[in-house]
Amino acid sequence: MNRDNPSKPKSAIPAYLVGDAEDPYPSLSDIHDYEPNLEFDDTELQQPVNAEGDVIGIEAEEFLETPVSDGTIEENFEEAFGLPSLIPEYPSLIPVLGELSKEVVDDFIDVSQHGIVDVVGDDTYGRKVIVVSACRLPSNKVLDHNRLLSYLMHTLDNYVETDYTVVYFHHGLNSQNKPSFRWLLQAYRAFDRKYKKNLKALYLVHPTNFIRVIWQLFKPFISIKFGRKMMYVNYLSELGNHIHLNQVCIPPPVMIHDAMLMSKNANKSGQDSQVDSSFSSQPLPTQQFGVSLQFIKNHNNGQVIPPIVCRCVEFLSQPDALETEGLFRRSASVTLVRDVQSRINRGETIDFQHDFPGDYHLAAVTLKTFLRELKEPLMTFDLFDDVINFQRLNKEERAQMVKTLILERLPEDNYILLKYLAQFLAKVQDRSDLNKMTSFNLAVVFGPNLVWSQNQQMSLSAIGPINALTEHILSHYAEIFIL
Repeated sequence: MNRDNPSKPKSAIPAYLVGDAEDPYPSLSDIHDYEPNLEFDDTELQQPVNAEGDVIGIEAEEFLETPVSDGTIEENFEEAFGLPSLIPEYPSLIPVLGELSKEVVDDFIDVSQHGIVDVVGDDTYGRKVIVVSACRLPSNKVLDHNRLLSYLMHTLDNYVETDYTVVYFHHGLNSQNKPSFRWLLQAYRAFDRKYKKNLKALYLVHPTNFIRVIWQLFKPFISIKFGRKMMYVNYLSELGNHIHLNQVCIPPPVMIHDAMLMSKNANKSGQDSQVDSSFSSQPLPTQQFGVSLQFIKNHNNGQVIPPIVCRCVEFLSQPDALETEGLFRRSASVTLVRDVQSRINRGETIDFQHDFPGDYHLAAVTLKTFLRELKEPLMTFDLFDDVINFQRLNKEERAQMVKTLILERLPEDNYILLKYLAQFLAKVQDRSDLNKMTSFNLAVVFGPNLVWSQNQQMSLSAIGPINALTEHILSHYAEIFIL
């Protein structure tokens, strides 16, 4: 008989899903192998609904909170369940630069070489994006999952103080590379409140029945607040509503799998053509987001500093703004950010002081979004390879290299805008005792918005040198720019 429901035959749930006395945690391989024989519809995994389609037993507002919610997880897993920790506490890594240092990557070369974890630019809400790809997991015989957990924690240690997003590409997980249920539970326990507090969204891309079964098994251990941060994403096009896909190194197997899924849905073809045609349309003369600096200059009487940049910087230069803790680290309302972008592109003038008094995070995210959506990064595509080699140089060589790149090779208009931003960010640094935004922290949030490759994809190995160069510019701006 079923141990939870004596009236239900035990055969309804295979033994390896339930576990036994010696190993109460079934392996994920067992669960995955069982998936083809699931005899229930996906909807049975959802909450029951009434005749009107409303979820029974859950307040409506619980579903109104989206992944952009600024809710904080207040949970103590051990205290709630009265259980001891399954694994020892992991010490935090104090990074030398904004991302994983080269030494740490070298320490985890057995894990990092597979490219399982990647850090890309910001999502559409101005939050750092961590990407985990299941298809890059090697065989369990090759990878030590405890090492993988340590590597994940060391990576996240660089971002847990800011709002961030995690994208998990599920395609490619199989019986040879899946971790055990025990390991997943240990991983969840290891990622304590420090890691969960500022996680704003967890996107599970290409979910299967296997994922939904695992989610049901995890429900007793997961808080409601954390659960609301998880979203199933069926297609990459849906993910594009939240993430800049051109920043993400999407594994080819995932792209092929997505194309196959899309081809099975004939109704999507018309939608796809509409999306493609929208990207080929000409920008409005008044547009400032998603165009080049030259385009903005040509349509603003030769003004080199884009008007929206001036508006943001002027608003953020106020004493109250400069003293705002977490300035440029916190996300803003996605609705307001999109509204500002739309109004600016239509040629409307935005007055943050009048329209959004006190909303300094909105202006900060707007500024970062402008930089990230430029047709070409402010530091230009031509300088990308030089930037990637920055950390290989000694102190004297770095200083000379930065001056060469900025003073000799950066286009004049780019130089003027970079200098304008550096001078403003110097004011932000000066109030770091209150806003906590040192040159190091500013480099973490601005680096990926100033430099990226021509294919617009960012690898974890590139983030370190990009942030190191940005930190150098912000720390030595007075020596670099001709004042």
